[in-house]
Amino acid sequence: MAKFELKLPKMGESVAEATITSWLKEVGDTIEADEPVLEIATDKVDSEVPSEVDGKLVEKLFEADDVVQVGQTIAIIETEAEIDSDDSFDLEEDTEEEEDLVDELEARVENAQQAASGEDFSDSSRFYSPLVKNIAKEENISLEELEKIDGTGKDGRVTKHDILAYVENGRQRPSTNSAAEKPQQASKGKKIETSRLEPAVAQQDTPVRSGEDEIIEMSRMGKMIAHHMVESVQKSAHVQSFIEVDITNIWNWRNKHKADFLKREGEKLTFTPIFMEAVAKAIRDFPMINISVDGDKVIKKKNINLGMAAALPDGNLIVPVIRNADRLNIVGMAKAVNDLAARARQNKLKPDEIQGGTYTVTNVGTFGSVMGTPIINQPQVGILALGAIRKVPAVIETPDGDFIGIRHKMFLSHSYDHRVVNGALGGQFVQRVAQYLEGFDKDREI
Repeated sequence: MAKFELKLPKMGESVAEATITSWLKEVGDTIEADEPVLEIATDKVDSEVPSEVDGKLVEKLFEADDVVQVGQTIAIIETEAEIDSDDSFDLEEDTEEEEDLVDELEARVENAQQAASGEDFSDSSRFYSPLVKNIAKEENISLEELEKIDGTGKDGRVTKHDILAYVENGRQRPSTNSAAEKPQQASKGKKIETSRLEPAVAQQDTPVRSGEDEIIEMSRMGKMIAHHMVESVQKSAHVQSFIEVDITNIWNWRNKHKADFLKREGEKLTFTPIFMEAVAKAIRDFPMINISVDGDKVIKKKNINLGMAAALPDGNLIVPVIRNADRLNIVGMAKAVNDLAARARQNKLKPDEIQGGTYTVTNVGTFGSVMGTPIINQPQVGILALGAIRKVPAVIETPDGDFIGIRHKMFLSHSYDHRVVNGALGGQFVQRVAQYLEGFDKDREI
């Protein structure tokens, strides 16, 4: 009977590792092909790892909260199926030499990372994963600080989420202490008034809570969203432009065709694919909206991949991506929107489906908001918020004069990165989206 190595599958170009959140199968359980064996989480999405063969789980090589590299073996499945020799092995084979080689390679990697960071974490008797050490290096966290962080992982190990939460909760950075020491050294014994420093220090204290307050732990995804939002605000110079759009023609056209569309295509015809189509056209007209920033360089994207913010049942947001959106007709766009939205709510998106976006659209009108100031989804440079559609009195211009009528209108709110997108480009782009929407052909056939 062969032994099959279940490995962590590749989950996109930018995903190199994942955290095991839970095992769905235990040692001794029978497993069918394509049946989920465990759940994993990356900084992009939660996912399941299915078995590739029928068989029985005989060994788990990692536990919950362990960080696993892509391609690394995570479990052994005993199977009667014929499998490639690369995926099987003999349990009687002596693997000590291979384990020594792996340990040596891991040690070399860690030593290189420690040398680059300037901080020697090997002095600690506590285990820290390479990812945690890298975060500590990027955030200038010393070994002394790292030792004080309470770990929630196995055997009290500090996980990625522990150290990110520590940073987000306003920990005291080493630079703060060094900056405070410099005036004392320069004073050469002179008395320094420190009362002005006290308010700043007090702001770092834990908020005062009453006995009636409820303390709720943030979810893993909630922590990641919080981290990404703060990072985006710190990185990009956010500027907004707003424009009101008359979509009466779209409203009437959709009401006319939605029943036939549902009957013919088996899909609901919502407003979202119409808006996404207009955004894709506008990006084609203004390609410098479809960029990202890498240091002092601007990367102009060839493909127009639209991110579509979707609300999850737990209140969090996820942004699946419609690739090459400018190549889709209204039917293809509607199918893509409905499919991604449905699988987002069911937590069935693949990691590749939430990566590679070049511009994002979010519908704040779903919750009745008239407009919003959305935060840019890094590394993009723009995001468009769709406001609620309202019936409002409006001035209608005709060859015979102006009159007041009831129209369906909405606001478009465009947030963009002022480092690389100036006001003219940001305003012209959202204006072009509005022109496409207001110029929608009410006699258009599907």
